[in-house]
Amino acid sequence: MKMKICSTALLVILLGFSACQEDDPIVGCDPCIDEDIINAAYAPQPYELEVPEWFPRPVIPEDNPMTVEGIALGRHLFFDPILSSDSTQSCATCHDPQLSFTDGNKVSRGVLGIDGRRSSMAIVNMAFNTKGFFWDGRAATLEAQALLPVEDHTELNENWENVVEKLKRHKEYPAMFRQAFGIEKKSEMTKELAVKAIAQFERTLLSYRSRFDQVVWEQQGWPTDAEQRGRDLFFVEFANNSLDHPGCSHCHGSALFTENNYFNNGLDSVATLSDFADYGLGEVTNNLYDNGKFRAPTLRNIALTAPYMHDGRFNTLGEVLDHYATGGHGVANEDANIQPFTLTEQQKQDLIAFLNMLTDTTFVNNPAFRNPF
Repeated sequence: MKMKICSTALLVILLGFSACQEDDPIVGCDPCIDEDIINAAYAPQPYELEVPEWFPRPVIPEDNPMTVEGIALGRHLFFDPILSSDSTQSCATCHDPQLSFTDGNKVSRGVLGIDGRRSSMAIVNMAFNTKGFFWDGRAATLEAQALLPVEDHTELNENWENVVEKLKRHKEYPAMFRQAFGIEKKSEMTKELAVKAIAQFERTLLSYRSRFDQVVWEQQGWPTDAEQRGRDLFFVEFANNSLDHPGCSHCHGSALFTENNYFNNGLDSVATLSDFADYGLGEVTNNLYDNGKFRAPTLRNIALTAPYMHDGRFNTLGEVLDHYATGGHGVANEDANIQPFTLTEQQKQDLIAFLNMLTDTTFVNNPAFRNPF
């Protein structure tokens, strides 16, 4: 009886030892796989913007230097509907390269089918803007601007926590984040890094190869008679007609064709400065005198970005000129340069011919600015 118990005990021990041996390769894996680690190399290539001599110098934040890898990540994020709540819309939905990164609508519509209040702005030459983004200037930097559409219910209607989790689970994005920013773990992927990448891509969107640039700055060819007459109307004010002149260059001067400043350009007749339907800059500054002021967009590629104004109220450039010719409504904070003027039909067509010179087909057809998917 004693022998039988001992044999049984020995069998139990041997079976237990065998079971341990079978489990050993799983429990004691060497090396263990850390699912948080990103398996990719980090060797960023610095990227320098190619800027013509007639442009100002670009403004690149010290904490977000441009790299080939960062731009590639930003381009993917810009075109990827993964940023939206239902994966149907991306940044590019409202910023189409063929339309100079606008969408051709009076106001933009988000994933919930809700119309926003304003038209999408062209994303052109943003690397030179130091005066705020959006029509009302509520974002000081491109990085700050890129944060907002994701969580806006009238736009992508998502939250960044969900977006970052989706990016972590993605088969390609963790490696792209590491290649762009040197992080080692998926847990280090953040919305701040995502918008830095988007901003890097947006800073590459430079337009400076229009016919105007070729003729005026590069001295290649000549303007047509209509283009030259339109150019004179746009820029030149003679002493004897300074009060009867379009004055376009006051708000759309410089090689950028914008100063990125904010103006009440005489769109609305209101009894008081508190009666604007959209306060624009005043909504951000809480300064009564800023109500009804909006950022003057660039006129580069303006022929591609209809309809016009912050609410898309004008369908054609002719309608825009007709508006300015009326001289506004005399509201207290209208820009001083909003004055009535007269244009013949020929002069109107000459101005439009000049504005068409600002179309940069190289920009809108640049393969580096297209959807990478």
